[in-house]
Amino acid sequence: MNESVRVISVLPDLLGTYGDSGNAVVACRRLALRGYRVELVIAALNTRIPSDGDFYLIGGGEDAPQAKAAELLAVDAPIERAIDRGAALLAVCAGFQILGTSFIGPDLKPRAGIGVFPCKTHRFDGPRSVGELIVDPGRDIPGVPLLSGYENHQGVTELAEGARPLGTVLAGKGNNFEAKVDGALKGRAIGTYMHGPVFARNPKLCDHFLSLVVGTMSPIEDAELENAHKRLYEERIKEVYKG
Repeated sequence: MNESVRVISVLPDLLGTYGDSGNAVVACRRLALRGYRVELVIAALNTRIPSDGDFYLIGGGEDAPQAKAAELLAVDAPIERAIDRGAALLAVCAGFQILGTSFIGPDLKPRAGIGVFPCKTHRFDGPRSVGELIVDPGRDIPGVPLLSGYENHQGVTELAEGARPLGTVLAGKGNNFEAKVDGALKGRAIGTYMHGPVFARNPKLCDHFLSLVVGTMSPIEDAELENAHKRLYEERIKEVYKG
């Protein structure tokens, strides 16, 4: 196979506090193992964010870098233009918040988001949501088992009426304390509060994400790698989820 794909790691120097830039590394590796020619583009601060990529990955970070990232992503709308072209997007935590319709800035006032996801985020006055997060994607993502991640945020994200979450929260908080859901799905865009990085913990979710652009993913012919992923995944689920 000689098909080329471009993977864009979006502002990892601003939104990379929890190792979420690892999602781009995992995506590139799983594509390469299937024979794709992969170009990884690090769209860092003071670098133009291209709109001609195939996959976009944006992570989490603190309040001030989050607000700066939102300002940069509003210039020329690279994410929206890429999605309109058929690109896929993964947005984690702070990245998920700013790609909604509104979020809370470091001054504790609402700010306009990019508007990819039909959701708004406000700040929770109680304790932070910190700890392991287990999410059931259900039938919306066929073939993807329970998802494991780590959350650390003060935000409460409310989905608009009729909007689809990534899945149902079985352990942890996710978007908020009442709805018991995590993230959002909108076309080829996936939002979540799961760090980990989430693709390292959940390779099946990574493969689903990749398939949104390149189609059905062939099996990876590396039994040792896949068995290691499987063991670590099962250990994490067993440790956290007692249901």
